[in-house]
Amino acid sequence: MSPLLLLLLLLVLSVAGYVMGQQKALGLAKKTGGTRNLHSLPVYYGALTALWCCLPAFFMFLFWIAFEQSIITGLMAADLPEEALALPAARLNVLISDIQSLASGNIVSGEVTPLMQKAASHYLSLKGIGQMITSVIVLAAAVTGMLLVHGRIRPDMRARNQVENALMGLLIVCSTIAIFTTIGIVLSILYEAVRFFQQIPVTDFLFGLDWSPQMAIREDQVGSSGAFGAVPVFVGTILISAIAMFVAAPIGLLSAIYLSEYADRRLRAVAKPLLEILAGIPTVVYGFFAALVVAPLIRNSGAQIGLDVSSESALAAGLVMGIMIIPFVSSLSDDVINAVPQTLRDGAYSVGATRSETIKHVLVPAALPGIVGGLLLAVSRAIGETMIVVMAAGLSANMTANPLQAVTTVTVQIVTLLVGDQEFDSPKTLAAFALGLVLFIGTLFLNIIALTVVRKYRERYE
Repeated sequence: MSPLLLLLLLLVLSVAGYVMGQQKALGLAKKTGGTRNLHSLPVYYGALTALWCCLPAFFMFLFWIAFEQSIITGLMAADLPEEALALPAARLNVLISDIQSLASGNIVSGEVTPLMQKAASHYLSLKGIGQMITSVIVLAAAVTGMLLVHGRIRPDMRARNQVENALMGLLIVCSTIAIFTTIGIVLSILYEAVRFFQQIPVTDFLFGLDWSPQMAIREDQVGSSGAFGAVPVFVGTILISAIAMFVAAPIGLLSAIYLSEYADRRLRAVAKPLLEILAGIPTVVYGFFAALVVAPLIRNSGAQIGLDVSSESALAAGLVMGIMIIPFVSSLSDDVINAVPQTLRDGAYSVGATRSETIKHVLVPAALPGIVGGLLLAVSRAIGETMIVVMAAGLSANMTANPLQAVTTVTVQIVTLLVGDQEFDSPKTLAAFALGLVLFIGTLFLNIIALTVVRKYRERYE
């Protein structure tokens, strides 16, 4: 049975368990004089039955999905002939990978031998047996859990408490997964970055002014200097992000204030959805717009007044990126300003404040935490953008603060370094993880600054 069909059957059983539990609770209520004689509402009895039907079986399903590949591969490898098992570890791994590819219908690295065909057939049979056993175990667990809870339903059963405890446990598990996922991401980046810094000094990376991450394969190879000074990359990232924020922050915040405090309902109902459409446009479309319209316009305008403008410039990428992130600032700021209690506005008007004074001295300070959050999201969005920079700013790691020149960013370099078939032993590839680590630390530093500012103004307001 396929995993999708198994999940659908599990969902059907859970719905059936909910209906059975609720109907039994309603039947008990009729016998005892109404639902007031039940400890919990009937829906909680149904929800408890559905939870015991779904959760244990679902966790068993997830366990099998997580370990299916390794279990089946181990069983298949154990049945290989002795001459295959005697191969070196690297060749044995290639053989097992080819067998898996052959079983999946993909291309193998070498010639298909009878041994590989036999092992692939054995692999498929093991996979079918595993899916069948998993289906039986999962469905049996679902039916068993449903029947056990259904048989234990009594008027004094604390169904609501058990459902709330189960949901609380589920929330804790989800939070724990999120936390450990974050820790895993940080540790994986840190591990590879440490490997990079074992080959390239930290000072050369953080303070070097030449970025050319190409390692020479031969001694006589030309154009592979292997310079890993990342300052030009950081400067390009800061330059483009600053231009984008100079565009997005004032336009987004002022448009949010206008839509929230000045615009009537009809204009707001039309303008806000149109503004938020910008957030749904794919970034590659913005990249086309920047490369085909904005960049030539800036170049031609600069040529008319005697400026030397590159065909790919930080200004073009920053302007288009700023337009892209306007909805992030505007929508969040508008929601936060609308969430300020009306009593604050009425109190300001009652003491003679004008509308502009109320916005300046009451609404903006009260909504500052949300506004700072929106700006922080916009900064993170600008720092993490790749496609617009590739198409409008180029790949040149120039050490310049001139927005009319071509620059590059951290994210663009990460993508460039990891594109293609790369080995994780060369400094060229490991440099991407070092850039990612610096980007993570920089974003964390921005979060700390934002929290400090928010805490300061919130205490002043309270």
